[in-house]
Amino acid sequence: MKKLIPVILIAIAALPGVSCKSQPKVENTKEVTASEKAESVSNAIEHLTPATFKTKVFNYESKTYKFEGDKPCIIDFYASWCGPCKVMAPTLQTVADEYKGKINVYKVDVDAQKELAQAFGISGIPTLLFCPKSEKPQMSSGLMSKADFDRAIKEVLMK
Repeated sequence: MKKLIPVILIAIAALPGVSCKSQPKVENTKEVTASEKAESVSNAIEHLTPATFKTKVFNYESKTYKFEGDKPCIIDFYASWCGPCKVMAPTLQTVADEYKGKINVYKVDVDAQKELAQAFGISGIPTLLFCPKSEKPQMSSGLMSKADFDRAIKEVLMK
């Protein structure tokens, strides 16, 4: 019976619309190896800081929205401890690989980049920000399937 509890928790975390509320940061003692860093770079998903966000997406401190990127993008606000974020990560990687060269996919760790999380009012994760080149960005909270991503890319990013 003890083995069923984690399975049930994973099943609950995988339900559509389930999101994690922001939690206090728990220090991660695992060091990232050079091969893990290289793998994350080669997988077409870049982690953003406030400085890189301003140059690759837009200056969120400005009063007017002006997209700075060269391609439309998806920004995943996530945390390493969030179950739904972990469930959605492979789907996001598939999207990044499939649409490579057409859109950029970025990630923002809400624990490491508190300024960005606060600037966008992120209170639950995963939260995704879809930024087209010529229109205002749109936000979505909770898990998204591959079909949901494809629809959002078609309807929001590539209009």
